[in-house]
Amino acid sequence: MSGRERIHEIIFEADTPAGKRFDVILLWCIVASILVVMGESVPEWHETYRSTFTVLEWVFTGLFTAEYVVRLWVVRRPLHYATSFFGMVDLLAILPTFIGLIVPGWGSLRVIRILRLLRVFRVFKLAGFIHEARGLQSALRASRRRIIVFLSVVMALVTIMGTLMYLIEDSQSGFSSIPKSIYWAIVTVTTVGYGDIAPHTVLGQIIASFMMIIGYAIIAVPTGMIGVQMLRKSDGKTPEISTQACPSCGRDGHDQDAEHCKHCGYRL
Repeated sequence: MSGRERIHEIIFEADTPAGKRFDVILLWCIVASILVVMGESVPEWHETYRSTFTVLEWVFTGLFTAEYVVRLWVVRRPLHYATSFFGMVDLLAILPTFIGLIVPGWGSLRVIRILRLLRVFRVFKLAGFIHEARGLQSALRASRRRIIVFLSVVMALVTIMGTLMYLIEDSQSGFSSIPKSIYWAIVTVTTVGYGDIAPHTVLGQIIASFMMIIGYAIIAVPTGMIGVQMLRKSDGKTPEISTQACPSCGRDGHDQDAEHCKHCGYRL
């Protein structure tokens, strides 16, 4: 195995000790970088630890930029990976920092890198999915994983929307920091609506209306998701997904018995 193939196995595969270790370290770095962005938006912390936040942000941006470049280098078709979902997420994770140098304030969109936490599902696959014929216990365990996926998407949504509201609205409206804006997003998307923080601009009200409508769908999703999963488990029709990533385009999600990539046709 060449050095390039070895690196590909580490950063794209999750079925080896080195690959799992890389994914876990990467996930912790993503979480830490998100906390830095959130903390920087708190006025008191920003004034006190301005230089520390700046250094940490450029350290994380440098790490993620190097990782993105290496990912493009190890795949045979860089453009295919760059235009894939995770390829676009990886790029969006580093762009806001550089854009923030030109357009002040937009650096807060660095929080969009929370979408990179979706890579944690590759690590979950290492634990193995429960076989479909194990009855109610296996169905509940499988539903728990789906609930984690669902909650992760919801957290990503409220984090991004909260950050947008922080950029759109001013502190007098109550959106004085990203954590407070995320609090507003959670209250809105769950249809609780305390009313202690409310948008005053037209664009902010449009976003709030969108989140209110989405909130009704969010309430209904978990029940149907658990029910469908229980039926699929009992019928024994849930396919086993491999952690194998295509050496050519870097995309994953293939069946265990797949011989070719379903995206580009390259032999796995």
